[in-house]
Amino acid sequence: MTTTLITGANKGLGFETARRLVAAGHTVWIGSRDAERGRRAADRLGAHFVPLDVTDDASVAAAVRTVEAGGGLDVLVNNAGVEGRTADNGVVGAAEVTAEEMRTLFETNVFGPVRVTHAFLPLLRRSAAPVVVNVSSGLASLTRLADPADVAYGYPGVAYPASKAALNMVTVQYAKAFPDLRINAVEPGFTATDLNGRTGTQTVEEGAEIIVRMAQVGPDGPTGAYLDSAGPLPW
Repeated sequence: MTTTLITGANKGLGFETARRLVAAGHTVWIGSRDAERGRRAADRLGAHFVPLDVTDDASVAAAVRTVEAGGGLDVLVNNAGVEGRTADNGVVGAAEVTAEEMRTLFETNVFGPVRVTHAFLPLLRRSAAPVVVNVSSGLASLTRLADPADVAYGYPGVAYPASKAALNMVTVQYAKAFPDLRINAVEPGFTATDLNGRTGTQTVEEGAEIIVRMAQVGPDGPTGAYLDSAGPLPW
């Protein structure tokens, strides 16, 4: 049976991904820094809960021990992420963004996946079909954000797209370094979640589709790719 860990899985895309993978027969670990919400989500889905704050080394190390004791890991979904909106749910633009705000987003969106992936690599490499899914964004595409004809061109934020572009680079370099793993970045689309103040135009069911699909990719599947539900995206 495939064992999967999803970070930030107590709500939103992570929760829906967990629900779908449990239904597909996976043993799923719900990673959540909020213990009460994480346990409640796991109970609802018939999954397992593991306390996990992707910004904290000790928390990640403890999660590794818990998952290892449970039998190991085949699939890691790096889903936990933040966008960093203003108090009135606006996007922090170039004139307002500070280095500290950039650092905060990179801590969760870039250093978090690196921290978690590094810690769980020994377990993943013991799997017969190891998979890593990094939840990126269409806003990570330099091609799209530089094209005035693309709808993404109008997004004014700096920290979020920069962090997701960095995550894409991490994905590419990890995929080259570990050819026995399938490691991909996915774009779930503009989904209504707490991350964007529920301003998204897609449901979590629609957004989770590509995450679920790539979490189930086989050893002959793509790696080092950047994809949405329709196929490859421009870097």
